[in-house]
Amino acid sequence: MPITVNASFTQFMANTVNLDSTKTTTARASRDFLKGKIAGLSDFFPLFSNKDISFGSFARRTKIRPLDDIDMIFTLSAHGCTWEESFDGTVYLNTPTDSPEYKNYRHDNSYRLNSRKIINRFVSELSSISHYESADLHRNQNAATLKLTSYDWNFDIVPAFFTTEDADRKTYYLIPDGNGNWMKTDPRLDRQRVTDINQQCGGHVLNAIRAIKYWQRRTTMPSMPSYLLENLVLNYFAEKGEASLFVDINIINVLQYIKDNIWWNVNDPKGIQGNLNTLSWDEKTKISRKAETDFNTALAAHEFEKEEDHKKAIGEWRKVFGNDFPQYG
Repeated sequence: MPITVNASFTQFMANTVNLDSTKTTTARASRDFLKGKIAGLSDFFPLFSNKDISFGSFARRTKIRPLDDIDMIFTLSAHGCTWEESFDGTVYLNTPTDSPEYKNYRHDNSYRLNSRKIINRFVSELSSISHYESADLHRNQNAATLKLTSYDWNFDIVPAFFTTEDADRKTYYLIPDGNGNWMKTDPRLDRQRVTDINQQCGGHVLNAIRAIKYWQRRTTMPSMPSYLLENLVLNYFAEKGEASLFVDINIINVLQYIKDNIWWNVNDPKGIQGNLNTLSWDEKTKISRKAETDFNTALAAHEFEKEEDHKKAIGEWRKVFGNDFPQYG
């Protein structure tokens, strides 16, 4: 057992928070194998494989244990389809009148493409591949979910179309919205933002994000959506422009930031979803109070550490992170 705060955090991050490197390697290999199987399907939708992209926290390297899902976008060729966006952000994909690829996947009595039917076709095709024939396959809101008994994680397979440039020279991925239509997203921007801020701050941001994600996992307050929490942490480091070498110092600063900023709008950095912070007033109140309590506890831990009383310091950090944080000694 560790006898210093730094050693405690090193052990905590390696053994409890961060993904196991061997499992991560296996997951990436299984992901690439799945990509190859889908690319090799015959009598399927026309694929635009150059635009396939992994997304979500696993792709952004902000995932914590357990590794339970891997998100993947598989891009289809439009073949004459066009898109329009309503005032509420709903995207409608219009198929050509004579569309051999998509004519059987429209909404009833419409030329608009039904995203649920597209996902169902993915489910059907995956079940026909010998490697996945015994897998648990189903459609959720906006993805085909594949669960193999040989792995701990699910694959969430999201079909998408890639747009041409708009008037602002922007391109988007159009993915299912959960209601049979489509919506815009761009995981490239999320991935690049994490990379840029992490590099700007000396490579110390990823561990801070993961540690704070673990902090909120404890059932001591309402849970924020992971994407909201991640962007709160990123906003702090983007404003600060630097990070400490030490995880504990970054956690202290981020807890204070969450306490003060959970009340305000957190705008989607992609400029697509608007305000990500849709928490209720009660939820914000409880999160702010918990962040304040743990901020004060973490400050006390830091004071004990400065006095070289690592036993008491580690004891305080166990109040913040729970019994999975290493004990002194």
